[in-house]
Amino acid sequence: MALAVYFHPASLTAAQYDEVINKLGAAGAGAPEGRLHHSSFGSDGSLMVYEVWESQAAFEAFAPTLMPILAGAGIDPGTPDVMPLHNLINP
Repeated sequence: MALAVYFHPASLTAAQYDEVINKLGAAGAGAPEGRLHHSSFGSDGSLMVYEVWESQAAFEAFAPTLMPILAGAGIDPGTPDVMPLHNLINP
């Protein structure tokens, strides 16, 4: 079952977000298997992230790569909201 995952950290700057994206790319994890969608939105300092994953297992397989990179950038992602996805429409 596909999942919607919504991260809403207490604080996330554009510079921190960009650092994480660059480090994920350098680690070969810029487009992890099973992630169907990624977006970041909000104002600088209050950015949030929304992702769609094909399964809980795919999402969990990404965590060992993501979490150390977030910690290195000084980001506490908090506890994401993880919900079953009812529908996803792609262009």
